Amino acid sequence: DRDTDKKRIEELLEENMVLEIAQKQSMNESVHLGWELEQLSKSTDLADTRKSFVFELNECASSRILKLEKDNQSLQNTIQELRDASLTSRESSLKFVELEKENQQLSKKIEKLQNQIEKEKQSNQDLETLSEELIKDKEQLQVAMETLKADKDRQVQN
Repeated sequence: DRDTDKKRIEELLEENMVLEIAQKQSMNESVHLGWELEQLSKSTDLADTRKSFVFELNECASSRILKLEKDNQSLQNTIQELRDASLTSRESSLKFVELEKENQQLSKKIEKLQNQIEKEKQSNQDLETLSEELIKDKEQLQVAMETLKADKDRQVQN
């Protein structure tokens, strides 16, 4: 039983490491996607590109959250299995407590990621609104410039 418990604990520790790596990758992806968003904001086809990028960013973030939630649920199931097995040794109890703490930390990380995604969604919506306003302002300025140019041409002809 101890060997089985030790193997299970090692597997859980490996899963935890994989989750931490996945979280770091997710953070790196978020930074990279932010950089891509900046680059896209400089393009002329801003509105359509931004909408597509926001959708892709949201899909990526949602996918990552679902994966982390699935991993978290797997850890919770494993913890429940360990509880059901009525572990008696002190060492197993300590590992169980460690795994429970790690599970709580993962839950907090998932919550933080969800909050971060919500903030990014809001930021993207704000940027999209600003972009649309800037495009409208640009169009109005172009119309005004054309009007002024037409007036100038008329004055030159007179």
